[in-house]
Amino acid sequence: MKFRCILTLLSAIAMTGLWGGSAQAQNRGDEVLLEMHQAFRKKDTHRLTALLPQARGHVLEPLAAYWDIRARLETASSTDIRSFLNTYAGSYYEDRLRNDWLLQLGKRHDWATFTAEYPRFRMRDDREVRCYALATEAMNSKVDVAEEALRLWYAQREPDDGCAYLAEHLHSGRQIQALDLWRKARIAMDANRPRAAQVAVDIEAPRLSEQVKLIHADPAKYLDKRILAITRSRKELAVLALIRLAAKDPDHAADLLSKRWAIQLSPEERNWTWGVIGKQAAQKLQDNAASHFAKVQKDSDLNDDLLAWKVRAALRQSQWPQVLSATQAMSADARKDPTWIYWRARALLSAAQNEAQRQEGQSLLRQIAGVRGFYEQLALEDLGQAITVPERPTALTPQEKADALVNPGLQRALYAIQIGLRPEGNREWNYSTNLHTPGGMNDRELLAAADLACQRHVWDRCINTSERTKDVIDFDQRFPLPLRETVLRRAGDIRLDPAYVYGLIRQESRFIMDARSHVGASGLMQVMPATAKWTAKKIGLTHFTPDQITDREVNVAIGTGYLKMVLDDFEGSMPMATAAYNAGPGRPRAWRNGPVLDAAIWAENIPFLETRDYVKKVLSNTTNYAAILTRQPQSLKARLGTVGPRTSPIAEVNTNLP
Repeated sequence: MKFRCILTLLSAIAMTGLWGGSAQAQNRGDEVLLEMHQAFRKKDTHRLTALLPQARGHVLEPLAAYWDIRARLETASSTDIRSFLNTYAGSYYEDRLRNDWLLQLGKRHDWATFTAEYPRFRMRDDREVRCYALATEAMNSKVDVAEEALRLWYAQREPDDGCAYLAEHLHSGRQIQALDLWRKARIAMDANRPRAAQVAVDIEAPRLSEQVKLIHADPAKYLDKRILAITRSRKELAVLALIRLAAKDPDHAADLLSKRWAIQLSPEERNWTWGVIGKQAAQKLQDNAASHFAKVQKDSDLNDDLLAWKVRAALRQSQWPQVLSATQAMSADARKDPTWIYWRARALLSAAQNEAQRQEGQSLLRQIAGVRGFYEQLALEDLGQAITVPERPTALTPQEKADALVNPGLQRALYAIQIGLRPEGNREWNYSTNLHTPGGMNDRELLAAADLACQRHVWDRCINTSERTKDVIDFDQRFPLPLRETVLRRAGDIRLDPAYVYGLIRQESRFIMDARSHVGASGLMQVMPATAKWTAKKIGLTHFTPDQITDREVNVAIGTGYLKMVLDDFEGSMPMATAAYNAGPGRPRAWRNGPVLDAAIWAENIPFLETRDYVKKVLSNTTNYAAILTRQPQSLKARLGTVGPRTSPIAEVNTNLP
């Protein structure tokens, strides 16, 4: 066994180019790969083809060859495509190109070739490809694919050819009904996606689809010009207009629905419209949101998104029976979400009328209790247990580590990340761990892959991979402590909990030192340039220049300095300070106005999905990091507290905080 491990490790060393001659060859090839990357981004097919021979033999040759053929896929022959698929069989790039080719075949309606190639497609994570596949199944075998088709189509934010084609095909065959199409239009209009709404309407009522543009542009004007809606389509257009109006002014939409339109709409149309008005009012934190939802006569007429906002509005008003009814009406998939399991449990325990309900509430808490996330931790504490570091899994064997080391997909991914092609590396890594085999790697393989990433200090892959284990948890992988001396020193100097700093960095950048967001935030703590400049002055960091923001010491100093000022401004409230770090201090100042709430309820009602998710994850991270750093039992609830209007007379609001 030891001899086998040695041979495996030697093979890995040879493959990754750690011996001198091979390393030099790879380094020369790196420049070619980076040049090809630029050519691919510019769609320079001639340059790609000219450079490809120089990439032969490089560890990232499959990527280089993929760029070359992908750039000319529209004109490539099936012979060229199949040659690539055969040459790089079993690799991520074989499957990546097949994904691209299947999309092209679907758009061309080349169903014979599509049907032949789809069974060889391993990733199966492209919604549009799956929609094309369902269309072929419906055409070839006449199976009922409507349920999955609608789920995929409703999840698409922007319209695409595949799912729209599938919907049209199923509608013509009467496998999906007019209501299904109008619901897609409603969801799209509610999400401010008028093009997607128009595509849906065009399938059911093509002569009326142009009305969607008018509705989106000025819903009040559209409704003012229409007093009666006799046909089904005209009623649905009125619903779309009320939905659009609710986004701007839910009270106006509610008034129009009550006084004019409710009597003309069907019960289902009324319920859905009241649900959207309630959602929009809830997102504006209006006290009347729950009263709008109370006008919904049948919760099962709402989708999971509207039901989620009904729960949130009810939580703000401590309306536990409404929480129960809304969570009960959710789909089977939604009811598996720890968020709704937890609040259903709380509702059962708060409004329990008998021992059976109390037992059900306790059972639901036990079902999710643990250290994996925000609601799992709250459930653990509700059951009377503290949050502690779980026992480490059995140590990886040399063979398990060696198997990860020689995995070609993982090696290519790490190499791509090393030379600056992080998005490409991340995609191949995720494919190798999640999609290459059905169901992805097992827990031991995931731990070994995460260990490999940890050893290379590729912390984001280390964390994300380790988080996928189902039956074991390795806190050392999930919650690493890079730059420990720097973080502990800086946090200690300004009296900031180092666990809080680590919890925030883990969510902001996953410890990617040169991380940069799409809005320009940089470094470990993702600081915006203007905020960095302002904070540097406040903390006495002289001679600061913008290029220093990715320096790890400078980034931590500025990020912790700003976090401390935000925390002080919000009177030590971690939930509000965390929201301010993500969304700016102005928004949580407004969000805190209203009733004094359990901070978990306050966090769940944050209007922005990104910030809502961010607050929960940072505070969950913080609690686990505190358990690691102190080796003492911890409480998430103690960090949450309550949130309400500002009451402290000690200090003024720091209106200068950026």
